[in-house]
Amino acid sequence: MDWITGVQRAIDYIEENLTEKLDYDEIAKMAYSSNYHFQRVFGILCGRTLGEYIRERRLTLAGSELAFSKGKVIDVAMKYGYDSPESFGRAFTRFHGITPSQAKSRGNHLKSFSKLTVKLVLEGGTTMNYKIEEKPAFKVIEKVKSFSTIGEVNMKEIPQYWKACHNDGTIQTLCEFCEGTELDHLVLGICYDDNNDSKKEFLYSIGSGFNGKPVPDGFSVNEIKASTWAIFTCKGAMPDAIQKMWHQIYTEFFPTSDYISKNEVDFEVYPDGNMDSPDYECEIWIAVVNTKSK
Repeated sequence: MDWITGVQRAIDYIEENLTEKLDYDEIAKMAYSSNYHFQRVFGILCGRTLGEYIRERRLTLAGSELAFSKGKVIDVAMKYGYDSPESFGRAFTRFHGITPSQAKSRGNHLKSFSKLTVKLVLEGGTTMNYKIEEKPAFKVIEKVKSFSTIGEVNMKEIPQYWKACHNDGTIQTLCEFCEGTELDHLVLGICYDDNNDSKKEFLYSIGSGFNGKPVPDGFSVNEIKASTWAIFTCKGAMPDAIQKMWHQIYTEFFPTSDYISKNEVDFEVYPDGNMDSPDYECEIWIAVVNTKSK
C-alpha cells in the first residue's frame, strides 16, 4: 500500500474517533507503519504535525458545537479531550481568537480547519535529481540520542540536538573520522526506524564515515547493512530546500515509482559549505525495496 493511501486511512480513522482518546500507535497502524515513521511522513505530506492536526480538528468541531447548540463549556471540553475548562479555554482562544463563552453568543467569528484529503496531484515541470545505488555494508561513527515518539517533542529537540553538537565540538570531532571514506567531508543526520510499534522512543544520530581510528568516549560505531539506496540531490538554502525535497519524495517519487522505503534507516547528507546559500547542495539517502523485484 502506498503512502498516499496509508495516510488517508489514518486520517479517516482519526476523524471517526475525534471524541475518543487517540493512540498514535493505533493511528500509525492504519498506514501499516511505525509510530515515528508515520509522524515524519504525515508532517512531510500534510505540512503540520499529527498533534496539530488532531488539535485543530477538535477545536473546529468544539467551536461549531458551542455556537450551534446549548452544550455547556465543561461538557464540550471533556468531549474533545481536555482535562479542565481552563486548558480548553486557553487552547480554544489561541485557535479561534475568542473565548468558549463568547463562541456561544451569536455574531462572533470562528475559525474552521477542515478534514484533510490526501491526493496525488499530477503537475508538470517538476524535476527530481536522483539515482538508485547498491551499496555494500559500511560503518559510521555517530553520537546517538533517543527521542520520544509521544507528541511532537522530537520536532523541537532534534534541531536543538544539532545546535548542541555544533557548540560542543561533536561535529568537528566526527569530521576527523571520515577522511579516506566514501563519506569524506560529509556529516550525516541518521534516522533509525526498527518498525517496533511497542517502543515509545526512536534513535537519531549525528555521524560521519568511519576510518577505523580509536573511538572517543561518547561516540559509537555502527554498521549500516548492505542496501539499495534512493539518493536525491537537494539544492538550495537549508532548511527550506531539504523540507521541500522530502515532500517531493513522498508525493511524487514513491507514489509513481516501483520503490518503497524499507522504513529502516535514512540519511540527510551534508557537505561543508554555506547552508544559507541558494547554491548549497546536500543529499537524502533512503534505503528502499523494489516492489517488482523477485
